Amino acid sequence: MPNVKIPRKSTDTDMTPFVDVAFLILTFFIMATKFKPAEPVEIKTPNSVSTKALPENDAILVTLDSSGRVFFSMLAEKDPQQKMQVIKNLNETRKLGLTETEMLRFVQTHAVGVPFNSLKQFLSIPVDDQKSIRQPGIPLDSLGGELTYWIRDAVSAFYGKKVNYMVKGDNNAKYPSFKMVLGAFKKNDIFKFNIITMLEDAPDGTPLAESRKMAKNK
Repeated sequence: MPNVKIPRKSTDTDMTPFVDVAFLILTFFIMATKFKPAEPVEIKTPNSVSTKALPENDAILVTLDSSGRVFFSMLAEKDPQQKMQVIKNLNETRKLGLTETEMLRFVQTHAVGVPFNSLKQFLSIPVDDQKSIRQPGIPLDSLGGELTYWIRDAVSAFYGKKVNYMVKGDNNAKYPSFKMVLGAFKKNDIFKFNIITMLEDAPDGTPLAESRKMAKNK
C-alpha cells in the first residue's frame, strides 16, 4: 500500500497585515490627538480640593510666575477669530504696526508676556521658536497697566458669551504683583474669577470623596 504524503504547511505567520493595521491605528491617534500647548513659564500652583474642571473655551487666563512676570492667554479654540479680533483691535488702538502674518501668529500663540512696544518683534518669530524666548512679562501698575487693555479687548471679543476668568499664580508669587493683576480685572469691572490650583484628592469620608469614588466605579 503506497504511503500517503501529507503536505507540510509552514508554521510561519505573515505579520505584514498586522503591522499595517498597527501603523494605521498609530497614525490615526497622532493625527487626532490634540497636544497641550507648551506654557511660557513653569508655574508651581498651591494645592486645593476642587469639584470644577478647567474650561477649554471662552476663558481668559492670566498667569503670574514667582518673579512677578505676567502672561495673558485666551482660550478660544472653537472660534479662533475671537483672538484675531483682539489683536486687530489692539493693533489699531495701540498703533502696533503688526502685519497680517504677525497677527495670525498671535492667534496660534498660547500666551503673551511682552510689552506692547516689543509685541511686533515677538510675533515676528515663528510660533515654534517663541518658547526659546524669555518674555519679560506684561507691564503692570496699580491700575493694571497694559494687562488692562488685553483683558478689555478679550471681554469685548467674547461679547454675548459666559466668560471664565482665571488666574494661575505661582505659589511663591508676591502679593504686590497679584494685587496689580487684580487691578486690571477691577478696571474692567470684573470682580469674580477662579484661582487655578493643583488638584488633590478629597479627604476620605467626605461627600466629595464618596462622589468621586462612585463616579470612578460607573
